[in-house]
Amino acid sequence: MTLDSTQRFSSRVDNYVKYRPSYPSEVIDLLRERCGLGPGAAVADLGAGTGILSALLLDAGAQVFAVEPNRGMRGAAEKLLAGRSGFVSVAGTAEASTLEAHSVELVVAGQAFHWFDPGRARREALRILAAGGWAALIWNERPEEPTPFLTDYEALLRRHAPEYERVQSLRAQQQGIGEFFGGAPQQAVFANRQILDLEGLQGRLMSSSYAPEPGEPQHAALIAGLRQVFERHQQGGSVVFPYRTLVFFGQP
Repeated sequence: MTLDSTQRFSSRVDNYVKYRPSYPSEVIDLLRERCGLGPGAAVADLGAGTGILSALLLDAGAQVFAVEPNRGMRGAAEKLLAGRSGFVSVAGTAEASTLEAHSVELVVAGQAFHWFDPGRARREALRILAAGGWAALIWNERPEEPTPFLTDYEALLRRHAPEYERVQSLRAQQQGIGEFFGGAPQQAVFANRQILDLEGLQGRLMSSSYAPEPGEPQHAALIAGLRQVFERHQQGGSVVFPYRTLVFFGQP
């Protein structure tokens, strides 16, 4: 597998659309109260993927420029959101968005910043942000105190997903975040979760770029182990997949 973020999700679009978690309402409340989100606000959603965060921003009345380099992911967002007022799909990257200078009031990245070049993304954000503009980087991460289910789930990934630890090490890196903001940003943390049956849990796993796909070494063992983890922890036919949603925000 390659760590090229513009291509590595191409075969995972369907699972991403169906099974990736959204973000809690407190995230949008924070962006409203602290970062200028509101009706008519122009927002650049960098690495917008299938439009999970873009949909919430549109619900808040924003005009959303969903910047996404991967054609399949971008197409999924267009299918979901093309009829929504204020939605603009953009073929671009965080480092070269193609947006006009000083054209947006808020830059966001949901579950994507760890694929960016922090210095180049900062320069692009400063170029496209209007004076006094804000930025927010958002992730759904594992909770600090893992549940028994998550302990077994992560052990399974370490056994059968060779890229898991390498990809995880990229996420929410303080150095890259600080470089992007030009200093230490403010931070907020919110609780989030999914309730998944076995099909949903498998789809959630296979939406992850580090999960071996069918035909690759370790895929069969990974799926067999996942079924065992599910059966060990399910209650009433489902498991709770908990997250802590991290938001880093400030004026770059």
